[in-house]
Amino acid sequence: METEQDGPLTLIRTFTLNGLRLDPDRWQEFLSKKNTVTLSGFCSSQDRDWLFLHLQPDSGLRAGLQFPLGVQTKVLCVSKTVPEVVTKETCRRTLRMQETRGGDPLSHVIGLTEEVTCLLLSNAATRERWSQGIAEGALRILERQKNAMLVMKAQVAGHTFLPHPALYHHGNQDYSHHSDGRHEDSHNDHHLHHEDYRSDHHDNGHHDNSSHVESGDLKLPDETLLHACQKMVVEWAELVSKYLQQDWSRLVLDRLSPLPGEEFTFWKNRLQNLLFLHNQLMSPRAQQVAAILQAAGSVYWSTLRTVYRDIQEGVQEAQDIVDNLAPVLQKLEDILQVDFQQLKGKASDIMEEVCLLWGRSKFYCKPERVVVLLQEICNQFIHLTLNTLKEAYAQSSALLDNRTHSQDTPSHSWDIPSHLVFFHLDRFMKRLLSIKEVLSVCLQVYQLDQMVLSGVSSTMWTDAVQQVLQEFLLHTRRLSGCCCDPTDPEDLNFEKNLNQFLAQVLDLETWLVSVLSRALEDCSDASSAAKLLQMFGFILDRPLIQNQLHPLLSRLVKMIQIELAQIELQFYSQKDKLETFYKFRPAAPVGLLWIQQLLQRTGAALKNYLTFQNRHQDSSEGQLVQNRIRQILDLLQDFRESARSDWSAQLDSDCGFIQRLPLIQTTKHGLLEVSCSHRVESVLKGLRYVCRKGEVELRPHIAQLLPCRDDITQTYLRLSHMVSCYNQVFSDTLQVERPLIQDQLQDLNQTLTQLQKKTWSPEGDVTIHGVDQLQTQTVLMFCCTLRETRTNMEAMTTIAQGWAELDLLQRSHDYLLEGGVTEHTCRRIREEGQQLLKLIQVNRSLYKAQESSQTWIDYLDHIDNEVQDGLFQLLHRALHFLSDSMNPQTSSSALLAVRLQLQETGSAFEPLLDGGLSDFLKTTICDIYATAALPPRISRSRHGNYQLLLQQNPGLCALEQEVLHELQQVREEAEHLREGLDRYSHLWLSDRKTMFKDFLKYGRQLAPEELEAGQTPPTLNNFHREMESLSALSSEVSHLDDVIILHGWLQVDLRPFRTSLLSIIYTWRHMYTNYLLESVSNSMQVHTEDEESPSSSTFSVKDIILLLEAAAVELPKHLTAQLQC
Repeated sequence: METEQDGPLTLIRTFTLNGLRLDPDRWQEFLSKKNTVTLSGFCSSQDRDWLFLHLQPDSGLRAGLQFPLGVQTKVLCVSKTVPEVVTKETCRRTLRMQETRGGDPLSHVIGLTEEVTCLLLSNAATRERWSQGIAEGALRILERQKNAMLVMKAQVAGHTFLPHPALYHHGNQDYSHHSDGRHEDSHNDHHLHHEDYRSDHHDNGHHDNSSHVESGDLKLPDETLLHACQKMVVEWAELVSKYLQQDWSRLVLDRLSPLPGEEFTFWKNRLQNLLFLHNQLMSPRAQQVAAILQAAGSVYWSTLRTVYRDIQEGVQEAQDIVDNLAPVLQKLEDILQVDFQQLKGKASDIMEEVCLLWGRSKFYCKPERVVVLLQEICNQFIHLTLNTLKEAYAQSSALLDNRTHSQDTPSHSWDIPSHLVFFHLDRFMKRLLSIKEVLSVCLQVYQLDQMVLSGVSSTMWTDAVQQVLQEFLLHTRRLSGCCCDPTDPEDLNFEKNLNQFLAQVLDLETWLVSVLSRALEDCSDASSAAKLLQMFGFILDRPLIQNQLHPLLSRLVKMIQIELAQIELQFYSQKDKLETFYKFRPAAPVGLLWIQQLLQRTGAALKNYLTFQNRHQDSSEGQLVQNRIRQILDLLQDFRESARSDWSAQLDSDCGFIQRLPLIQTTKHGLLEVSCSHRVESVLKGLRYVCRKGEVELRPHIAQLLPCRDDITQTYLRLSHMVSCYNQVFSDTLQVERPLIQDQLQDLNQTLTQLQKKTWSPEGDVTIHGVDQLQTQTVLMFCCTLRETRTNMEAMTTIAQGWAELDLLQRSHDYLLEGGVTEHTCRRIREEGQQLLKLIQVNRSLYKAQESSQTWIDYLDHIDNEVQDGLFQLLHRALHFLSDSMNPQTSSSALLAVRLQLQETGSAFEPLLDGGLSDFLKTTICDIYATAALPPRISRSRHGNYQLLLQQNPGLCALEQEVLHELQQVREEAEHLREGLDRYSHLWLSDRKTMFKDFLKYGRQLAPEELEAGQTPPTLNNFHREMESLSALSSEVSHLDDVIILHGWLQVDLRPFRTSLLSIIYTWRHMYTNYLLESVSNSMQVHTEDEESPSSSTFSVKDIILLLEAAAVELPKHLTAQLQC
């Protein structure tokens, strides 16, 4: 005992007596109760670092190596600074002693944070002594830490905690709630009650203007508070949904062997947790969240109702199952108390109780749950059988030993090793474990069936994995097809096949490792590699695969380090020039977005490392990676906080600047513009980001404009639209229209002056009532009126200009038809002229102008000039078409057509050039000018129609003279053509009978100067000469052109003339051939008259026939018949 006092126990004794204020006798009593073993074990062992001492009211001082549970008194903690044996020399250096309070330490920290620190920081008087933003930031940090501690406390107790929204910094409200989430005040009304919310909840706490919620007078909370509540409701819904999805049958599906008692414990704990969740939803904090969502009309109101309804239904289900499952569990506990021989008779009782459970339970009467329960009962019997046999053996062995020691005569003790007794059973269990291992391998490898890799060589690696699977299936079929009993330990054939199967599995694992290694080498980054490892995670725990993948895991760690280096490099290189990434967004939100992306990349790198951390054995390298990730995360978060602060200051400055600006202002050109529209747009974009993210410090000017953001946005859009309409209309107004709107512009300037006096400050009622609707409506109505008059003016101009595109003359392509001016065009011009009058009257009513006013007369003269110009273009186009079509240098085809015919008096054109063609062109020109008289005259100060005015136009007159000149030119050229064809006039002017008589008398045609000549009858050569001459004329006439274009535009059809002339030539030739045929006919008659023709006696029939055949004259049939006879 002297040694203990001089050693480390002396320090522990002094610390205990002083800390607990005990007498030295209590320490001696403590040592006498065999606590010395605990103290000695703590001092002499390197593995034991903590020693706890506390005072129990009933049993005195107690010591233990674990923290005592359920202790509410002071606890003394003795710890070692280094893990080593404590000696007399090292005790003062090694031991560290401290005091703590018993019970749950988290509850004390939570209570201190909630009841002291948070209330102190949320007090307005206290915050005035702090710098701006520090108290709010500290309060947010404490809120997050408190939520984390509440979650940890609930997890220790096996419960699910619903985190609290950060409401302290939104007002000075007294949130009275318990740290464990329970609510005991049953007399208060609740918003969550009977699956619904009630809006008559009264909160006795203090409220401020930002989050005031009272019955009968619900005020809308600010957006930040509402966003925090909505975010928290979403988190609650995820937690509750995740917990309610837990299913006990999952253990059976995962091939585990649970017992009925474990299921009963599951449902009992589930009931307690659901009641814990229900009490949290009924707490004042949750009720206030419900009231805020209800007052704001949030869509998450229904989500919170659904969460409460799901918890209520879950409580009913768990309560029903716990109540109805208890009798079954009682029956099973009774079985555990009976002998093994009586188990057979108890099985029917258990099944009867299961049948009763099926009938009385509302939620357990499902086949899948009853099947799970029966499997658990089977597991219970198996477990009971094995334990009973081994316990009986152990009891018998102990009983025999006791008898040996108690009897005087020593007997043999039962000193038999248990493995000899249970040799066969152990072999059977070993065989079952082998079969289990085979099935486990099969379940793992079967998952390769759904494996599809991605990447450049994805198809090759996927096919390789499928080949591994097919080989494994082949080996599995061989093992299952062997003729042996797997459950018989004596059957060595199965063991041989099993060993062969396991060896083949090792070969396949080597193959699979090779495929996986090559696939990992193809991965370009750590993310794809981590996904690949996650895909194969079910099989990576195999020893062979794990050992061979270790070098690749080191490579993946290096890839993660490279990714971290790239993130850090990108941060330092781009943090000062973010505008190069996004040129059309504010720089500050872009910077925050960029930092958020880097944080996500860093978090992804951490997640990728955690994917294979447990398989990477190099702890030092892993610690370096984690430290590097933490450093980068801290760096990025610090930069994000700094960027937020700087942007908040800049945004606050911009908000203060635009509050001093007028809404609109006039430019030096007399147009309107929204004052500093680019600054206003930038501020609105920044406020929108603040509303969406809610992570920016709300400085005074930001806080002043943020609630009015929507109103300011609507006002800005309305003013931008008004300014755009005004500038567009005002810039498009014609000079002649300005005097007509002079009076309206004076009234409008008064309205614009009122708008220029208003600013963007909320104090000017801009964001409360918006810009005066009457003022903006006045400007927009004025712009609408001017736009309508401009539309009408453009329509009138379009009508007048459209006339220049009309086809006034009837023509087929470029060929002029006989109709002249088209009736369709004339009708359109007449109708559009009346439409012009209607549009003018509409504009007069819009301008509110007097018909006799000079401004209106000038306006009509302007329109009259547009109409006159349109008609001029129409007439000019028609005359220009005639001029170009009749000019040999510009015409491309015929414009008009005539025919040359052979009449009794000679050749003549039809129609006549002097009468018909000239009259047609002159009439067409008159019709062209008459078209200008169709629309009514617009001007009131000018007289006469448009035709009289345009007939005096020099340009049109010049074109008319060109047309008439071309007409005269073509007439001369046509007459020259007709005179050239008069060389054939002898054919139709000569008397054929007289000429033929002269030929028969003189053998030729007499010249006009020959009055008398000697008679010389014609020979066959003379006939041949005349016929050849006529044939030559016929050929010449046949080759005359069908159509001739004169002067490039007049088409002359020679076919009627040619046809008539060929007919005359045929008549001449027929006269000669008929004479010769008659001669042949007369010579061939057998019985002839006494007096014969003089010519028939001079020509030989044979010579005549040869001449006719040479002239291609066909003999009549009767002559041909006579000659054949």
